[in-house]
Formats: sequence, structure tokens, C-alpha cells
Amino acid sequence: MKYLFDVSALVALGFVQHEFHERVAVWIRRQSSMELITCSITELGFVRVLNQAPQYGIAIAQARSLLLRIKTASDPKFSFISDHHDISHIPAWVNTAKQITDGHLAALAKSSGATLATLDGGIPGAFLIPPLR
Repeated sequence: MKYLFDVSALVALGFVQHEFHERVAVWIRRQSSMELITCSITELGFVRVLNQAPQYGIAIAQARSLLLRIKTASDPKFSFISDHHDISHIPAWVNTAKQITDGHLAALAKSSGATLATLDGGIPGAFLIPPLR
């Protein structure tokens, strides 16, 4: 199965002290075969969040290096997809500013044969990474 991680899932995976790191890491470990995907939006968002959020306070160069290490690790396997979608691909369910990026990423994932994986339960068609039990 292929999953495009949204920014929140990617940050949770990459930052060990994140409140949902274990949730994402456990889910990945439980998968027998998985390919994770990033795109420009998720990679730039990862760097932006780790740099701007006071609880992380990581320099841009450090965030970039961390993401590159994550992507080159052997498990799980990551690949990068080019973002070839313009505004015409925004799903009809997008009605608020908060939904624009979510809708874009969900449509991009679908067109790439993947599913958007997220920690946000409000994205139609996305896979909600399950909470720890």
C-alpha cells in the first residue's frame, strides 16, 4: 500500500518528542508492505513547522537534514512525487480555507495511486492513522 503523509503525520514521524510519534511509528511497524510518499508541500511543511513552532525550534538546515535522513532510511521506503495538480483538482468537498491543502493532498495522493495518511479525522477519503490502544 502507498501512503502520502500529510505534514502533521510526517512531523510526528520525524520528531521523536512529538506527542503522536509513537502512534505513527507503531502503525508503520505493523505494516507488512508499505511505501510512503512525500511531495513538495509535505516536505516544505515539515521544515516550516519544525523551524517555526516554538516547541521544536529546529533550524532550517537541521530540519532539512532530518527529513533527508528519514527519506533515505531503508524502512519504511519513501519516494517523492511531483505535484502536477493545479486548482482544478481541488475536490468539491473543499469549502473552507483550512481544507484547501488537505483537499489538494488527498487529490494528489489519489492520482498517484496512494492514500493520504493523516492524524486528522476530518479529511474525506484519507486514512486516519489509528490511535494507540
